[in-house]
Amino acid sequence: MDYDQLLIAIAGVWGAGAGALVARVGRRGVGTALLVVLVCVALAAATGTRPELAVWLLLAPVAVAVPSAGLPLAGVALALLGLVSFVPEHAGHWTTALLGGLALGAGYFGLSRIDSGGGGGGGGGLGIGEVKLAVGAGVVLGWYGWPTVMVGAFAGFLIRAVYGVFAARGRRDGRGIVVPFGPFLLAGAFLGLLVGAFTA
Repeated sequence: MDYDQLLIAIAGVWGAGAGALVARVGRRGVGTALLVVLVCVALAAATGTRPELAVWLLLAPVAVAVPSAGLPLAGVALALLGLVSFVPEHAGHWTTALLGGLALGAGYFGLSRIDSGGGGGGGGGLGIGEVKLAVGAGVVLGWYGWPTVMVGAFAGFLIRAVYGVFAARGRRDGRGIVVPFGPFLLAGAFLGLLVGAFTA
């Protein structure tokens, strides 16, 4: 077993323990715990031995199980990434992380005003919760630069659009169902972070 494989194994063990804990505290099912494991393993594989991996592994269980903690997570992420920025071999920039959080949060705030009816043309189910979550997503994506922010933001809307197509085909009555955008935002941010970490 080489060092990278060992790191991935450690991330998997961490994810299993942290996932079980947050699932139990948050009264979530086994699926949540398993999702935390998969997220941690994927982040370890993409990030490698760079020091920001510790931040991703600390944030992942809470982001998966308690996505409503958007602003506190953003603050914690900024603080931890600020410390990581002093560690050699990191691959990101703290200033861009801060600006990324502000930019993505502002963008989602604007969309939530357009989509204030909930489920309108702006994206479906955009509210203040998604705005807060977008701030945290922007922080972690911004660490790797503006292209990563763009990829993560676009991926969230793309996943939502694909879901909308399949959901519309599955409905027989033709009536729309408002689905919160938060899960799609998180999924897009996760994919963007993987791309940013892998290409950094």
